[in-house]
Amino acid sequence: MNWVKAVGGRMRTDISYSVGICYNTFPFPSISNQRKHEITQSVFRILEGREKHPEKTLAQLYDPDKMPEGLREAHRLNDMAVERCYRSKPFERDEERLEYLFKLYEKMIAEEKEQGTLFAKEKKTRKKRK
Repeated sequence: MNWVKAVGGRMRTDISYSVGICYNTFPFPSISNQRKHEITQSVFRILEGREKHPEKTLAQLYDPDKMPEGLREAHRLNDMAVERCYRSKPFERDEERLEYLFKLYEKMIAEEKEQGTLFAKEKKTRKKRK
């Protein structure tokens, strides 16, 4: 969310999500199959935490003051698993995390520029008429 808040736009007070600006620019490193498995398992723990409260809406589940402790813990563990994709030492502050992400973004852009893929567009193929 720190990345989206930093690079995405706003519409009134709401964050405006954009695939091209928010998601396609997010610097996510290559990770091992073991790390992928760890994250997958943590996602299943989140889903299980939600399923334990079928009577609640997502808004109710994610109310910071009323969030079920098991779901909160599942998200904390997921956050830790994702952070380990970047480095072994957890980030202490959101600013530190964002600074790290921007450095990775700069590296990602430099690599794409070197490969000549920075502004390359995918060719769209048209379906042939019969």
